[in-house]
Amino acid sequence: MPNPIDIICEFYAPCSETYKILVQHSEQVARKALDVAGRVAHLHPDFKFIEEAAMLHDIGIFMTDAVELGCRGEFPYIFHGYLGRKILESRGLPRHALVCERHVGVGLGLAEVKRLPFPEVREMIPISIEEQIVCYADKFFSKSKNGDLPAKEKSLEDILCGLAFYGHDKVAKFQAWADMFEG
Repeated sequence: MPNPIDIICEFYAPCSETYKILVQHSEQVARKALDVAGRVAHLHPDFKFIEEAAMLHDIGIFMTDAVELGCRGEFPYIFHGYLGRKILESRGLPRHALVCERHVGVGLGLAEVKRLPFPEVREMIPISIEEQIVCYADKFFSKSKNGDLPAKEKSLEDILCGLAFYGHDKVAKFQAWADMFEG
């Protein structure tokens, strides 16, 4: 596995604001994910893979229309995980690719995917313990619009409140993760 930063540099200019935003966010998620993995060591998570996957989970954002992040792609932001999967699969990283696709929200079920114009229809829900840990850790950090200032870690209550907009099932899923990972 190449260094995740080397892969990121294939798509993002290291001096760009988008690179700074992406790398800072990814590093925050990686630290949180490794901390969580340490608390559930009895589940035998793959720490090296978690760190790599956390660093690469948002690699597809440059292909989306997220001007506030410096991204001027053609796809809606919700597609960034799906697009990241394509990028990492093309580099022979299928497990990392699945983390990209499955980390959006707390995962996208088949009904949700069908309502969106995805070119492929399938469930995009975190399955492995590593996928769940990265997805969980990701929710604690927004991407800071200023790549020089790290985003503050969100509280569990703020995350649950934000997920409530998407339905009780999303809140329940995240709460179950919190119970498992923070217990």
